Amino acid sequence: MKTYLECVPCLLRQTVAACRMLAAPEAVQDRLVRNVLTELASADLSQPPPVLAQGIHRQIRELSLQKDPYRWVKKHFTDLAVGLLDELTQTVEDSPNPPETALRLAIAGNVIDLGVTGTLSEAEVFAAIEHALAAPLQGDPDELLLAAEAARKILYLADNAGEIVFDRLLLQQLPLERVTLAVKGAPVINDAVREDAVAAGIDALVEVIDNGADVPGTLLAECSENFLRHFAEADLVIAKGQGNYETLNDVPKDIFFILKAKCPVIARDLGCNVGDLILRRSTHQAKRGQDPTGLSDRTP
Repeated sequence: MKTYLECVPCLLRQTVAACRMLAAPEAVQDRLVRNVLTELASADLSQPPPVLAQGIHRQIRELSLQKDPYRWVKKHFTDLAVGLLDELTQTVEDSPNPPETALRLAIAGNVIDLGVTGTLSEAEVFAAIEHALAAPLQGDPDELLLAAEAARKILYLADNAGEIVFDRLLLQQLPLERVTLAVKGAPVINDAVREDAVAAGIDALVEVIDNGADVPGTLLAECSENFLRHFAEADLVIAKGQGNYETLNDVPKDIFFILKAKCPVIARDLGCNVGDLILRRSTHQAKRGQDPTGLSDRTP
């Protein structure tokens, strides 16, 4: 997915929000915003928005002298979600359709996205849970479950810290012995890394790997060979969040995208309204012999 003009002010807003959150010195804020303005002026808008965000957040980490500037925010929302887990698990178990309820709650967790909002309150998380349980769902949960049952290997692409606690509910509806969950290879915004997956207890359920990259999405060209092998071998990929949709929606692979549409650009691309709950199967299926990872083209 390309970067649209509407994405440019959003990326600048991300920059300012990060500066405010970090309480960076005025001189650092000024330098960072000016650098980002210069980069955005000459940016290649044919690239997905997460590619531009990667460069911005590398600068934020460099100028703030913090390897993981959002670490305390990630811990806060992980602790909040873990505290809700027993209640949410009971909600799934008591529902007339546990798989669909688990899917809805996994989508509710997608609200924990500081790349889109910049800030988030606990009240907004609770509101997202209520909304997800009652709002219409665009997509067929049974289609996902049937695809999961038929798959020999499933790769689940996580999105944000805190959100992955909600993902546990959906993971438990899948054949866990065939699932591998992937997190980011290095901190970027509040995306989950291995430390966050462990804090969420994901490693006790399924194998956890990282993708070797610091893109707030899954840009195959920057991922590690280990991740690319898992991606190539997976019969089914489940991709959480807008960043994964933006970077993988044109990739020839059987992918189910799970997200809440949180901005007008994504909503327009998906043909939905902002706030809608989305389960969307990719229309770009791989052809025989096609390798989207490029591994087959590399010299051993």
